[in-house]
Amino acid sequence: MMHRAPANGDLDWASDGSGWPNAAHSRFERVGDLTWHVQEMGSGPVVLLVHGTGASTHSWAGLAPLLAARFRVIAPDLPGHGFTQLGSQAQSSLPGMASSTAALMNRLALTPVLAVGHSAGAAILARMCLDGAISPRALISLNGALLPLRGLAGQLFAPAAKLLAGFSLVPRLFSWRGADRRVAERLIRDTGSTLAPEMVDLYHRLIRAPGHVSGTLRMMANWDLEPLARQLHKIAPLLYLIACENDRTVPPTEARRLHRLLPQSHLVALAGLGHLGHEEAPGRFADLIFEIAEGHEIGV
Repeated sequence: MMHRAPANGDLDWASDGSGWPNAAHSRFERVGDLTWHVQEMGSGPVVLLVHGTGASTHSWAGLAPLLAARFRVIAPDLPGHGFTQLGSQAQSSLPGMASSTAALMNRLALTPVLAVGHSAGAAILARMCLDGAISPRALISLNGALLPLRGLAGQLFAPAAKLLAGFSLVPRLFSWRGADRRVAERLIRDTGSTLAPEMVDLYHRLIRAPGHVSGTLRMMANWDLEPLARQLHKIAPLLYLIACENDRTVPPTEARRLHRLLPQSHLVALAGLGHLGHEEAPGRFADLIFEIAEGHEIGV
């Protein structure tokens, strides 16, 4: 365990960790060439929470403590996100994120019985399952980005991100623009979610940090869901697809499309929430996860 963490771009735990959600449960772990920010709370069966692109452990601010009433909850910042160091180009790809997260769990000597991923985090967990790195009883996808983008957006997404990530000044330009809180407000509004002011403030802090922006752009530039999509039918854990009807980032039609491809999966639609639904209504998601756990006789 490390009690001091290196700064990730302009984010430094010594100063920016003050007031961070669930900071009392934070610690830093060195695994290979990465120093991870990890939050751990509760006791019982292990639940692994993996956030999406551009987020951090703050995304679980409300949900993690609720789950910790029954489970031992593990939530890391992904490489280049929040307070975890930016890794190599390879570590920013989907296989790289999956193998790095698997190495972290091995370092912690923990085996999750439930894996919960938001957006791109669901893809990371799916890759880990397919690679045999984890074998949870259930994989719970919260507005999961598990299928490649369709149409022109899918063709332009990675090339555009690669172009932006290739210029060293771009993260600083983004973070400079992000100094205006209205940028964070607009980004969140565009997801279809309505967050409490304190959650908006946390996203505002993140987009002002060039290191975090750089990690986000690098992840986007190296993302390829085609191999995962071809193998999803082989996934062993039961897959739960939780889709919010107001999601403007990963429309609920994508979860329905995946459910048609994987009829053995379970689809749950939630009205009135957007892409960050678990941040808007953590209690609703905690109840769903408890119900799934009980169905698998986990923690009962």
